[in-house]
Amino acid sequence: MKRIVITLLIITGLYIVFNQSFQFDGFAFGGNKDRSAELSNKIDAIDINVAGVRATIIPEDRDNVEAILTGKGSLIVKETGNRIVVETKRKMFNWFSFSEKRQLKIYVPKDYDRNMNIQIGSGTLNFSGKLMKLNDLSLDIGSGNVKIDHLEVNEFTHDGSSGNVEIDTLHTKTGTFDLSSGNLEINHYSGALNADVSSGRFSVKMDQLNDSIDIDLSSGHVKLDLPDNADFKLNGKVSSGNISSDFPLTSSGTDNKNLQGTHGSGKNEINVSVSSGDVQIF
Repeated sequence: MKRIVITLLIITGLYIVFNQSFQFDGFAFGGNKDRSAELSNKIDAIDINVAGVRATIIPEDRDNVEAILTGKGSLIVKETGNRIVVETKRKMFNWFSFSEKRQLKIYVPKDYDRNMNIQIGSGTLNFSGKLMKLNDLSLDIGSGNVKIDHLEVNEFTHDGSSGNVEIDTLHTKTGTFDLSSGNLEINHYSGALNADVSSGRFSVKMDQLNDSIDIDLSSGHVKLDLPDNADFKLNGKVSSGNISSDFPLTSSGTDNKNLQGTHGSGKNEINVSVSSGDVQIF
């Protein structure tokens, strides 16, 4: 009986090694994997789901979505209903997964103006969207590092569990940011802003204040850098922690639990609720 069990274990182990080492779809062999899908009029979303890879999204003059993966792993680019899906996969027991350097380049039409959903489990992602104007863009980051610059979207949604996100120049009608932990830094932002920060560091510098701001901080640190001529009415409430403002406020009501007042015309509302942590407005 023991011999049978041992034999089965050996066979199973050999199967796993063989399957991981010699599967044809790129798990064992390097080189480039190239996949593409045509962008028809019925497509209203591009879904990008990557992990463990250095990914770059490149807008250019083309009419399809093409992805090129360098290194080990599986690459999928397919049309599913009204979406184009770009996805990378790797085997759990790939023996060299900790040392390999995988690179993924995703080429998208620069005149694509519909929706894009980006999900990154780990690794890095760079996206310069200065040639694009999108309807909705959602970013879901489990960990890793993301850099985005020059985007104009109707609605931007960020959901971050951890990791680091840097955004340079984001113009949107509405931006929603849910930060569990990690770091999120935005420079040159305009649009309405809704931020729910459970932990971590959230920093935003606004080029202009033309809509409302709502910030709910459970723990962590928030920096809100406003233009000197910003017109706003501040309503800040604190359970434990601190809210501070470098702006002179009129008609203010300030105590240990509240910071209220108006700067300029008070046209735009800024609502800040702090359970714990620190919010700086300057």
